[in-house]
Formats: sequence, structure tokens, C-alpha cells
Amino acid sequence: MYTVEECQHRIEKELAAISLPVNPANLYDPVRYMMNMGGKRIRPSLVLMGCNIFVDTIEEAVNPAIAIELFHNFTLMHDDIMDRSEMRRNKLTVHKKWNESIGILSGDAMLIKAYEFLNQIPADRLGEIVNVFNSTALQVCEGQQYDMDFESDSGITIKEYLRMIELKTAVLLAASLKIGALIAGSPAADADRLYEFGRNLGIAFQLQDDLLDVYGSIERFGKQTGNDIVANKKTFLLLTALHRAQGEMMERLTGWMEQKVFERDEKIKAITALYDELNIREITRREITFYQECASRSLNEVQCDTVRKQPLAHVVRSITDREK
Repeated sequence: MYTVEECQHRIEKELAAISLPVNPANLYDPVRYMMNMGGKRIRPSLVLMGCNIFVDTIEEAVNPAIAIELFHNFTLMHDDIMDRSEMRRNKLTVHKKWNESIGILSGDAMLIKAYEFLNQIPADRLGEIVNVFNSTALQVCEGQQYDMDFESDSGITIKEYLRMIELKTAVLLAASLKIGALIAGSPAADADRLYEFGRNLGIAFQLQDDLLDVYGSIERFGKQTGNDIVANKKTFLLLTALHRAQGEMMERLTGWMEQKVFERDEKIKAITALYDELNIREITRREITFYQECASRSLNEVQCDTVRKQPLAHVVRSITDREK
């Protein structure tokens, strides 16, 4: 059985071997730049692991895994433009290093390359897997649109937020596992169980990111904390606080949200204190645990030897390892 670390290493090796034309440089250099930024490569690794849970060889899963990673980075490149982000993984985003037009076109090229790798799937499984890929790609776009719509909508509910992160984040993790299972020739029911495992895992993972943006340490979280608070980003923590706060607490919370000029550290400290008073940290932890348990149940229902499930079970446990 392959560990997630072994799968990540294989993906890095395969990505390094991708051959891109030299010219036009302004089309292909940004693609190389984006793919060389690094990252956890968790989605393509899940393709390999979704295959490996049923069969020993993962060779036929490599091309769809690379397709998933290319698609994921295509979405990041375009998201950075829409979000006006200047940095990703401590490097300038593509549209800042080049320009927005180049970022759009290079992202499009990445999507086309993703389909080139998908097209190398054995013909007897190609149609079903492309259908999963296409359906998921549209859902990711829907999630991104909801996320942008939420910026100007003050009436967002927790249920709507959970649906948004399911579409924007979780479905790609779910589809990665399902595609791996289909490559392995798994029964349809088991492919669907792995999909549910990945969907719940993805929601738990995003909720943990929400939590760590407030309560994580820079050393373990890997990026500056408090950004969501500063931007009034509608996370599970903020929406839960808005739902629970009353009277003077609500006045303090909305007062900070409405301020246009403020000291960054002061706002973070004040909002975090409100979260503490409202027990938001513990509520979020319970929600994360709920989705972890849902993921574990789906994994347990997959019809294969328990030992083959251990690498994926470890992925579930690794979420809480990011606690600080």
C-alpha cells in the first residue's frame, strides 16, 4: 500500500516530467511557474490512493491524477485574478508577475492540458471518468460564484456557507477518490462511498482552515493568521458568531465589521475575544469532528480489506494534527 507521502512524491516526479513548448513564453512560462510553486498535491495523491485501495498497481491512475492537479491549479490561477490576490505560497501570483490577460490565457492552457492527460485513460473507462470530471468542474465554478456572491450578501446562512465550501473545495477531493476507484475497476457502490468519504473530508478540511486562520500558529499553519477576520470573510466562525451574538456582543461584532479604518492586530484581538465569549472555537471543533466521523463511516463501508484503508484513514486523522 502507498502512503500519502509516497503518492505525493510520485506526483512531483510526474509533474517535473511534463514537457511544455518554449514559445510563446508568455503562455507557457506562467504554467511552469504555477506548477513549480509546490503545494501538498493532496488531490492527485487521492486519485492514486483511491485506486490503490482496490488494486496494487497505480500506473493507470497517474494520468488522471495529473489532470486533476492541472485543473486545480488552473482554478487557483483564475481565483487569484478574481480575488485580486498578490501572493500565493509566498510568491507573486501569476497575474501580478505578468498581467491579468496572461493569467487568464495561461490558466486556459492548463485546463486544456488537463484534458490531454484525461484523454490517455483507457477507452473503456474514459467516458465515465470524463463525466465525473466535467460535473465536478462545473460544481467548482458554482462554488466560486457563490463565494463571490457572498461578499456582498449580508444574509448568508451557515447552511449556505457549508454548501459553498462543499462545491468550491470538497467535491474535487471527492471526485479525485472516485476517479481513482473507477480506474481500478471498483464496484460503483464503493466508488460512491469513496466519493462521500472525500466530500465529508473536504468540508472538515475547510472548516479546519477557517479555525486555524483564527487560532492557528504561523509555524504550523504555514501562513499569516487573522486574514479572514481583517477581511470580514464569511467563514463558519463568523457566521456562527453572528447567529449566536445578541445585544452588546452583537453591537461589538458588527461595529468592528463596519469599521473602515482600524489597527489590524487590534481588530483580530477583539474579534477573537468575542469568539471566545461565544464558544465559537469549540462549536467549530464539534462541526469538524462531525464531518470527520461521516468521512470515516463512508470509508468503513468500502468493501475491501481493512488494511488497505489505513492510508486514507490516516488522512482523516491528519486533519486534527493541524490543530496549532
